[in-house]
Amino acid sequence: MRSNERRRLRNRAVKTRLHRLERAYLEATEAGKREEAAKALRDVTSAFDKAAKTGVVHRRTAGRKKSRLALRLNKVK
Repeated sequence: MRSNERRRLRNRAVKTRLHRLERAYLEATEAGKREEAAKALRDVTSAFDKAAKTGVVHRRTAGRKKSRLALRLNKVK
C-alpha cells in the first residue's frame, strides 16, 4: 500500500472522529446540558490537540475551533 494512501485513510478516520465529537458537543450545548457539554468539550479539545500534533489539521485551525467551542459552553445556562 502506498504511504500517501495509508495517510489518507488515517487522516479521514481522524477527521471523521473530530466531526462526530464536535457534533455530540454541539447537541449537548443546544440541549442545555452543561455538565455533559463540559465533558464533551474535554474530549473534542483533546482530539483536536492530537490531530494538530500529528498534522491532520493545522495547529491554528485546532486552536480556533477549540476557542469557538469553549465560547459556546459559556453561553449555556
